[in-house]
Amino acid sequence: MEQTDEILVKEYRGGVLENVHRGRICGVGADKRVHIRVGDMDMPTFWRSCAKPIQAIPRVMRGIDERLSFSEAETAITLSSHRGEAGHIETLESLMQKSGLQEAMLACGSAYPANSAARENLLKRQAPPRPIYHNCSGKHFGVLTLCKQMGWPLDSYWDISHPAQQEIIRMLLRMSECSPHEMHVATDGCGFPVTAMPLKNLATAYLKLACPELIEDEAVRAAVVNITNAMNREHWLVSGTGRITSVFLQDENIVAKDGAKGVYCFGLKREKLGFAFKVSDGSDQAWPYIITAILTQIGYANEKTIAELQKFAPPEIKNDNGKIVGEVQTVFRI
Repeated sequence: MEQTDEILVKEYRGGVLENVHRGRICGVGADKRVHIRVGDMDMPTFWRSCAKPIQAIPRVMRGIDERLSFSEAETAITLSSHRGEAGHIETLESLMQKSGLQEAMLACGSAYPANSAARENLLKRQAPPRPIYHNCSGKHFGVLTLCKQMGWPLDSYWDISHPAQQEIIRMLLRMSECSPHEMHVATDGCGFPVTAMPLKNLATAYLKLACPELIEDEAVRAAVVNITNAMNREHWLVSGTGRITSVFLQDENIVAKDGAKGVYCFGLKREKLGFAFKVSDGSDQAWPYIITAILTQIGYANEKTIAELQKFAPPEIKNDNGKIVGEVQTVFRI
C-alpha cells in the first residue's frame, strides 16, 4: 500500500534543502470525528510504545496495583519507555519485590540503558547488559504481574495466544474503536505483539485517555484515571532525563506517550482533542517541531508548555562550534 504522507518539516543547510520529514497527523474531537487531517488517516500505523498506557489497563482495572500496594511511581514504570537510569531501576526492583517476580522471567532480551550516562557507567565497570535495563522491561513486568495474579502461565506471557495478550488486544480495539478487520498484528522489538491501525484510531484512544468521561465502562474509566494521574505525577519515570515526553507530561492537561519509528500520541483534556502522528522516516528528531506547531496552530493556552517544548525545537541548525549553519522550518498547516 503506497503512503500518501505530506511534508511536515524541512531542514536547510546554507540555504540548500538537506532533509525532508514527511508524515501524517490526525486530530480527533469529542464527537470521535476527525477534525485535523494532514496526510492519510486510514494508513495502518503501528502503535509501538504508544500502546503502553492501554496495555496497562487490564491489570489496573482489576485493582491489582492497589492490592499489591504499588505506588504511582511503580504504576508509571509499567507503561514507560524508561532510559535505564538509577531511579528507573530502583523503581523496577521495588515492583519486582512487591509482585514476587524475577528478572529472569523477562522475555524482552538483555540490553544496556538507553540513557548515555547510565550506559557509559556500566561499560566503564565492564558490567554486562541485563533484561531490566531494556526500555520495555516495565511493560513486561506489568503484564507478568497481571498473569501471576490471575493464575495464567508466566512462561508464554508474550505470545499472541496468551490470555493476557488477548485481553490487551481487546482493550486496544475497545479504546481505539477500531474494527478487528482493520487491525494488523506483528511483533514489536521487545517480543510483544504490536498492532497497526488507521491513525484516526490511535488518536481516538488518546482522546479517551485524556477525557475518561467518554469511556462508558466504569472499571476501565477508573483505571484510565489512575494510569494518567501516574503519568503526569511521575512523568520522569515514563521516559527519562532530557526527553520530550517527560517534559510534555509535566502539563497536567496533557496525556502523551512516544513510540519507536516516529509515532507519537497525545491527548488534551480541556480541549477534548486526541492527536496521533507518524513521521515517515521513523525519526524522532522532528517530534518537538511537529508538537509545537500543532499546539501553536490550535492556540493552546499554556504558553509555558510551548516554551519548554521550543527548547527541543530550535529554529537554527548549529555546527559543533555553535555557529548557525542552517534552519528548520515546519511547513504543515492544520
